[in-house]
Amino acid sequence: MSTEFFIARRYLLAKRKGLFAMITTIIGVAGVALGVAALIVTLAIMDGFQSDIKQKIIDAQAHITVYGRMGARELERVRGVLAKDARVEAVSPFVLGQGILTFDNRSTGVVVKGFSPSEEFKVNNLRKALTKGSWEPLDKQAGDAPPAIVLGEELAKNMGLWVGDDAVLVSPQGSAAAGMGLLPKMRKFRVAGLVRTGYYEFDNTMAYCSAAAAGDFFGLGGGANGAGVKLRDINRAGDVAASLKRDLGFSYNVKTYADMNQTLYAALKLEKFVMTLVLALIILVATFNIASNLLMMSVEKLRDIGILRAMGAGPGFIRRVFFWEGNLIAVTGITIGVLLGVGISVFISVYPVVELPSDVYYITKVPVQLNLSDILATVGISYALCMLSAVYPALRASRVSPVDAIRYG
Repeated sequence: MSTEFFIARRYLLAKRKGLFAMITTIIGVAGVALGVAALIVTLAIMDGFQSDIKQKIIDAQAHITVYGRMGARELERVRGVLAKDARVEAVSPFVLGQGILTFDNRSTGVVVKGFSPSEEFKVNNLRKALTKGSWEPLDKQAGDAPPAIVLGEELAKNMGLWVGDDAVLVSPQGSAAAGMGLLPKMRKFRVAGLVRTGYYEFDNTMAYCSAAAAGDFFGLGGGANGAGVKLRDINRAGDVAASLKRDLGFSYNVKTYADMNQTLYAALKLEKFVMTLVLALIILVATFNIASNLLMMSVEKLRDIGILRAMGAGPGFIRRVFFWEGNLIAVTGITIGVLLGVGISVFISVYPVVELPSDVYYITKVPVQLNLSDILATVGISYALCMLSAVYPALRASRVSPVDAIRYG
């Protein structure tokens, strides 16, 4: 144990003149602890929501999506290029287009995606998102019955549709009719099921049908205009997308799930940064308590400082004593804050302290995800702010004249 640390510890633990000095020390420690705990809990909840949203997006989308008009022969070439990449686990071609869904004097724009369920469910988790009905009618066309379509739950609610209802899909592209110019292409579909992914943009706009029905409706025949790709390691999506762009050529557009949702991800990152900055102000306020406590201590221990200087202690020795005092207050507050923050986060994740409306968030309790990197960053920032607050008191105490300190202390 160094002499500076020994003196600093004795100063903090020894009985003080009056109660006010001890209270300021406790307030300094408590302020740092509450600031660190609040920051850890907030970051854990925000990380939980980000992870939950990211998982919902990944469940409804492929890791990588290849866009481009593909005939039957070109589709086989794309399949071959994707199959050669060992990082690719599964591929599902699809037909994607926009249309207008009409039912009972109501109409709305929808994004129609046609695929083969046996292939599509290998690249995403749409199978588990089904809440009503079945996916089977997409594979089996029953006689003269309208082709099956599965709608997002929010879309179906807004349209007043239910499983078994027939709706008309209108293509804005239209089709040529003899002597009548272009007429909008229309086809009746029967609702076979409803899906709820938990991501509102999908549940309010997406309609799913078989690849054959979508291809016929949008005039692609047996081809496709896109393919979903599932990777063995989602963290390599950027590298795989770059290599696929080179292999497939400029006629195809390759995007990762992050590229297709970059606005949302950017908003989440900005929100997390702003919240971190705001909550860091709590810790900054607590550091002023530490600074005021050390300044009071320098006045209270003025005679002691003068005696130490008279015994040969230099300005550097006095500075180190006050730095050690600031360090002890900071470490104590940060340690308590980390334990309190982690404890509250675990408690919230286990027990439904805050209940969320399931019809809005699709979850009933607050998602919490503790990241070691966030905790370490919080500890580092808090420690740096606390030590900065000790700079001025340490410099002020080190400049005290030993003669004046002994005479007027």
